[in-house]
Amino acid sequence: VQLQASGGGLVQPGGSLRLSCAASGSIFSINATGWYRQAPGKQRELVAIITRGGSINYADSVKGRFTISRDNAKNRVYLQMNSLKPEDTAVYYCNVNGILLSRWPFGSWGQGTLVTVSS
Repeated sequence: VQLQASGGGLVQPGGSLRLSCAASGSIFSINATGWYRQAPGKQRELVAIITRGGSINYADSVKGRFTISRDNAKNRVYLQMNSLKPEDTAVYYCNVNGILLSRWPFGSWGQGTLVTVSS
């Protein structure tokens, strides 16, 4: 399974970005999909996660500003980021867990996309 993340870039504080992650390969079904981020010198942390059934959890630091969504038919997950702050600067990674056509479980990480919030 391959994940292709896109949408990062440089944005001013208060601005918005939309990240996208597309999963491809021998996928039977996708369970949970999530976005994580890692800032310089810090550990990777969960930003938001959504299950196939639509249950969603957000990190406290992004609640009310970020929105995660997914398109099950296209195996895509999105992260709409509004009211961005300098502390949101990080490399953002998508993560997908599911079942392969072979019925084996899988878990994959995207390559990361850099989000820089700066004036």
